[in-house]
Amino acid sequence: MIAGRLTGFAIGAAALLCAAPAAAQMVSADVLARTVQRGEIVSASDFESKELSAGSARSALSADEADGLEAVRTLRAGMPVRASYLSEPNLVRRGDPVTITIRSGALTITASGKALGDGAENETVRVFSDVTNHTFDAIVEGSGAVRVIAR
Repeated sequence: MIAGRLTGFAIGAAALLCAAPAAAQMVSADVLARTVQRGEIVSASDFESKELSAGSARSALSADEADGLEAVRTLRAGMPVRASYLSEPNLVRRGDPVTITIRSGALTITASGKALGDGAENETVRVFSDVTNHTFDAIVEGSGAVRVIAR
């Protein structure tokens, strides 16, 4: 159902009807107080409350929901933030040195290597081992740290 107001104008025998939309319902929503660049980590303090139309605010994240996530594109100040604009922060970036850990039972081996891709916590990335000169998949454990599951 469309809400609105009809206004009529009579010109001779013909009548012209114009539809004017009803005023949009306004709601309070969190929007960015500053521009956030791609790759930046968003914090709750980057947000302010603003009155938006219900349609614009419908899928916007709250400041608490966005806190600690990484911007996947540049986000403009004053705009609501949607889930697709953010992702878990990458703890490993392509080309960065990483510490590779391999655990098997009580045995733990560590080696140095290089990340061949970006990855957030618990994501799989390709890494190159400086010690063995081999490339393999590893799981991101933390900043600059990956682990290989022993078979």
